[in-house]
Amino acid sequence: MSKDLHSTMDPTKMGIGRSIAVLTSGGDAQGMNAAVRATVRVGLYTGAKVYFVHEGYQGLVDGGDHIRPATWESVSMMLQLGGTVIGSARCKDFRSREGRTKAACNLVKLGITNLCVIGGDGSLTGANEFRTEWSGLLADLVRAGKITPEEAKKSSHLNIVGMVGSIDNDFCGTDMTIGTDSALHRIIEVVDAITTTAQSHQRTFILEVMGRHCGYLALVSALACGADWVFIPEMPPDDGWENHLCRRLTDQRGRGSRLNVIIVAEGAISSDGKPITSDQIKKLVTDRLGFDTRTTILGHVQRGGTPSAFDRILGSRMGVEAVMALLEATPDTPACVVSLSGNQAVRLPLMECVQVTKDVTAAMASGRFDEAIKLRGKSFENNWNTYKLLAHINPPDVKSNINVAIMNIGAPCAGMNAAVRAAVKMGIIQGHSMFAVHDGFDGLAHGQIEPINWTTVSGWTGKGGSMLGTKRTLPGKLLEEISENIAKFNLHALIIIGGFEAYVGGLEMVQAREKYEEMCIPMVVIPATVSNNVPGSDFSIGADTALNTITSTCDRIKQSAAGTKRRVFIVETMGGYCGYLATMAGLAAGADAAYIYEEKFNIRDLETNVEHLVEKMKTTVKRGLILRNENCNANYTTDFIFNLYSEEGRGVFDCRKNILGHMQQGGTPTPFDRNFATKMGAKSILWLTEKLKECYRHGRIFANTPDSACVLGMRKRALTFQPLDDLKVDTDFEHRIPKTQWWLKIRPIMKILAKYDIKLDTSEHADIEHVLNKRGNHLK
Repeated sequence: MSKDLHSTMDPTKMGIGRSIAVLTSGGDAQGMNAAVRATVRVGLYTGAKVYFVHEGYQGLVDGGDHIRPATWESVSMMLQLGGTVIGSARCKDFRSREGRTKAACNLVKLGITNLCVIGGDGSLTGANEFRTEWSGLLADLVRAGKITPEEAKKSSHLNIVGMVGSIDNDFCGTDMTIGTDSALHRIIEVVDAITTTAQSHQRTFILEVMGRHCGYLALVSALACGADWVFIPEMPPDDGWENHLCRRLTDQRGRGSRLNVIIVAEGAISSDGKPITSDQIKKLVTDRLGFDTRTTILGHVQRGGTPSAFDRILGSRMGVEAVMALLEATPDTPACVVSLSGNQAVRLPLMECVQVTKDVTAAMASGRFDEAIKLRGKSFENNWNTYKLLAHINPPDVKSNINVAIMNIGAPCAGMNAAVRAAVKMGIIQGHSMFAVHDGFDGLAHGQIEPINWTTVSGWTGKGGSMLGTKRTLPGKLLEEISENIAKFNLHALIIIGGFEAYVGGLEMVQAREKYEEMCIPMVVIPATVSNNVPGSDFSIGADTALNTITSTCDRIKQSAAGTKRRVFIVETMGGYCGYLATMAGLAAGADAAYIYEEKFNIRDLETNVEHLVEKMKTTVKRGLILRNENCNANYTTDFIFNLYSEEGRGVFDCRKNILGHMQQGGTPTPFDRNFATKMGAKSILWLTEKLKECYRHGRIFANTPDSACVLGMRKRALTFQPLDDLKVDTDFEHRIPKTQWWLKIRPIMKILAKYDIKLDTSEHADIEHVLNKRGNHLK
């Protein structure tokens, strides 16, 4: 629809007179409940009637009590539950026309013409078939006297929107499907637990993960834990892989490694299409190498447990987009799926996505494996390429004579070590000599610099904090000593991994180039901070881990509040002046409000929030959760807000406060942070290698152009390098935040889901994007 039309439409009246049904179908996935909750609440917010369909398509066919009206309160406390609360079932009846006719009759009788389906490609294909046949089914029902011509006329068209819920991430066109991130959490929890026992006994562990037709879980797990080998259906190993595998495992042991990890997707095949099983690999390793080998098949553990923060936010954002897509649809709009691409909500034609998904299967069946990987999408292809590069074990014989130094700056965060490991490994593969700088710019000034090798960084991916040591000191007052050490250690390039200090420190180094020639070397800043406040990047390494820590703590707090009733918790989060953690945790934990510096608030706003909670205590949901960013307001402190709520809520609710503090910087990194850090570390080295070639003049390195010192950041859908200098205009140096922050646009979603009567900006809603055009060259 045109943007002008969006902006004139009042979102709170869009759904008046309309009915929406939501169902979950196929295999369950963590995060489905978040999607159901958002669909229900946003549907009600628009004025529509919303219905649950229990037990998937079976409930649609059986009707009666399986299709029930949903209320605001009926989706409370669903957010943190795994699986699907409204049930899912495989349904044979819906595959027959007779079953679909019954389903159509049930919907017409209730006046439902909008269907939101959360499931895999089979479920979504079934929904599209239902939509295509709709007018024929209604004609049959009129002929049979089951419905009147008037009823048929009222329900003449069925709109369908899909959300992909599948832990395998096997649906083409979408970056991440609901449940994938949570499944990775389960796998990595197991890998971390197994690693400790494997090291004790010098064992080889073979882990079999889900993915009958898609190797995403296996591939990302392998990247996230630094596995020695991965078997995936999209790319069978070359002939003679048995010898290669044994050689690699022996080499690793020769380098001092006490364990080996091999990850196998359940659908792994050899180049001639025969299955490769865990038992087969175990027999090979035991017989040939005599290694003590164990196999673990993860099975349904991967589907279970609480959804990760990412899956809750993904489900919530997609639920909002799904309702908007349904209410904006016309009879000519094709059935679509809503998804995220990078951090952007997108709508994609359902059948185009299904077609590309089928094309992958066809490509694999006919042995066109390179094409299969391309069809899986950019994200999958990047993961595969990074894995292939990092899987090399033998460094090149020819050295590049380049020395690259790596350092951590600012507060520690989970994922820093994974970035260091990837950069060191990739540097060695490129033939460079890698140096570790301990304790940030202090260490660079005082000569705490030493060579770092392959063995040193093995096992670093899963370690939290900063193994190199980190300090907040900026280089401004140490430039003389720093330039002397760059010359002394003959450093040709610098990787700075850290938060806002890393960016400012990088800038100070660039500004010092005029005075100190030694600073004329290529530099790259990799954003790593729980605050997610580095200019030039939508995400920072470490923010996802902190977000999951806050979310799981809020879950426990909500559980306590639900038990005691009439209790409001006020939780203070980190982030400096950046409200990213408070906002995203608010969305993931189902908070009633999140106070942040970027969105100014006054005493009247606080009063409104208190009144809102007083009203909430009259419902069945007798608890409240308020998040406050640590620097949101100098005067409205956590104590002030706690005292205000305690006083104003006297007799209605009581208050408790929690300051989460440094637990937000600790813990082992999440799969997202491990994978993100690994890709950033590897990419930074590849960029530096190219930059060094450009800057090599008269037998030495000389880099003094703005584009020789960059921030490597995630922007919308891609990793990009942006000169430090160019980002100054978009930086608020006083408050240490970027001036434009993408996540502010999703704050209204949190308020709507908490039942605030505010206006949702519908002017920037995604138009349908075509998948086949984008991939045309792959499909030929």
